[in-house]
Amino acid sequence: MKRVLITGAAGFLGSHLCDKFIDEGYYVIGMDNLITGDLKNISHLRSLENFEFIHHDVSKHILLEGNIDYILHFASPASPIDYLKIPIQTLKVGSLGIHNLLGLAKVKKSRLLIASTSEVYGDPLIHPQTEEYFGNVNPIGPRGVYDEAKRFQEAMTMAYHTYHNLETRIVRIFNTYGPRMRLNDGRVLPAFIGQALRGEDITVFGDGNQTRSFCYVDDLIEGIYKLLMSNYALPMNIGNPDEISIGEFAEEIIKLTGTEQKIVYKELPQNDPMQRQPDISKAKQILKWEPKVSRSEGLKITYEYFKSLSYYELHKAEHKDFEKYIVK
Repeated sequence: MKRVLITGAAGFLGSHLCDKFIDEGYYVIGMDNLITGDLKNISHLRSLENFEFIHHDVSKHILLEGNIDYILHFASPASPIDYLKIPIQTLKVGSLGIHNLLGLAKVKKSRLLIASTSEVYGDPLIHPQTEEYFGNVNPIGPRGVYDEAKRFQEAMTMAYHTYHNLETRIVRIFNTYGPRMRLNDGRVLPAFIGQALRGEDITVFGDGNQTRSFCYVDDLIEGIYKLLMSNYALPMNIGNPDEISIGEFAEEIIKLTGTEQKIVYKELPQNDPMQRQPDISKAKQILKWEPKVSRSEGLKITYEYFKSLSYYELHKAEHKDFEKYIVK
C-alpha cells in the first residue's frame, strides 16, 4: 500500500484530500498542529486502519519512519482573519515548514506537491491570470505575510527540483468553497452565508465591483490529484474561471438563502485584489481537467452544510474581528 503524508490534514482542503487518498487506496498520514484545523473534519477517518493522525507543527523538525511515496503540503493559515492574527506562524509554515518537508522528501525520495495560491499574483495587472504572470504584490503590506510566504515556498520548491532533482508539483489554488469551510473565517463566501443565516446585513468591502472566481471543492481536489500524478513540475492554476463580482455574488447568496438582508458597503482592506480569474489552459491541455460543478449546484450543497451547523458554530464572533485588522 502506497503511503502519503498530508500536512494541514484537519483543515478544509486537507481533510478533503485525506478522503480522496483513502478512496484511492492509500495509507494516509495526516499531520496538523490544529492552529486553524479542526479534528472534527477528519473524525470519520480516525478509526480506519489505513489512516493515522500526527499532531505536529511542520515548522519544527519532522521525523517519520517508513517509506513516504507522496507529500502534500497544505499546512498554512489561508483566511485573512487567520494570517493577520498569526503573521509569524504564517511566514514560518511557508519557509521553515517547506524546508523541513523538502528535506523529508529528499531523504524518502518522495514526490512533493505544495499548495500555493492565486494570492501570489497580488492585485493583478493582467486578466485573467496566467502562470507566467509574476504578480503585483506588496511584500510589507498586511497581506504580505501570506502572499510572500507562498511565493518563497514556490521558490524553495523549484530550487530543490532544480538542484536536487526532487520530484515536485506546485498548484496555484483559486477561491474554493464547500463543506468543512469555517463559517466565520473572513473569506467572502462563508462570511456572506453566515450573515444570511444569522439575519444580518450582508457586508461588502469596497464598491462590490471587485471579482472572484469560485471553484467547488470536489473539482479542486480532482485537479490536485491529477497534477500530482502528472509529469508537470511548473506552477499550475487550478480553479474555476466563472468570474462574478462581489456585489452580484452577495445578491446570489440572498436569493439562495431566501432572506431579505440589505447589502452594506464598508472600506476595502489594503491591497485587496480587484480581480481574480484563473487562466486554466494548462490544466485543460496537460491534465485534461476542468471544473464540472456549477456555482449554483455547489452553493446549494455548501448552504445545506452551513445550515446543519450548531447554534454555537453559527454565532461565533470571529467574523466581527475582521475590521480590526484592516490597515487604514
